[in-house]
Amino acid sequence: MANWNPWRGCKKCSEGCLHCYIHKGDAKRGINTGDIVKTKDFYKPIEKLKNGTYKMKPGMVYLCFSTDFLIEEADPWRKECWAMIKERQDCTFLFLTKRIERFADCIPDDWSDGYDNVVICCTVENQKNADKKLSILKTLPAKHKCITAQPLLEKIDMEDYLDDIELVVVGGESDYYARPLDYDWVLDIREQCIRNNVSFEFRQCGTHFIKDGKRYKLPTKLLCSQARKADIDFTFIQQK
Repeated sequence: MANWNPWRGCKKCSEGCLHCYIHKGDAKRGINTGDIVKTKDFYKPIEKLKNGTYKMKPGMVYLCFSTDFLIEEADPWRKECWAMIKERQDCTFLFLTKRIERFADCIPDDWSDGYDNVVICCTVENQKNADKKLSILKTLPAKHKCITAQPLLEKIDMEDYLDDIELVVVGGESDYYARPLDYDWVLDIREQCIRNNVSFEFRQCGTHFIKDGKRYKLPTKLLCSQARKADIDFTFIQQK
């Protein structure tokens, strides 16, 4: 797996952004996260070795995981990125976005019903944003769609939006002031996914985690491993 951040910087745009780790990390380094700038890795997917092969190996590429691929300030640069994505058919590019409402204005002219090697992941954290954003995602032409509910801030009913969704990822917030994650919310989304034969992954517990009515405080280093120990991931069943 590779990471590709053609630009850096972001702006908070939803309730889930309150304790964003990107903003916290930048603040410690004295960097203004609100400055959206191209990085030295802008052309990373098409850089080549002396023998003519690509430096970046084939496989999954996590795109813009420290920013947002659809952020407005990157509009002048995105066309070049789409061209590189199209060139690298040996890679699958996955990006998360909190700005799914901008997608129709950001796709390339030849998008049609989507690129085979692009996965769109819409991020939601509460029922209000789930209804708003997933209703848009549902109508978009795309070959691969998934949903991330992280940080999950309340119980969410997303069952009406699970058609054509390949994966739902759920997780809690990791911060000293993190808002709590109730395990019942996680299990409820899991059941929705099972009923609709959509793959489900419990990515991480929250720093403040509620299970069976009891509240726990977990160290950051254990959030992912504790989620794996729950052993509640679900893989869709291939229809015969």
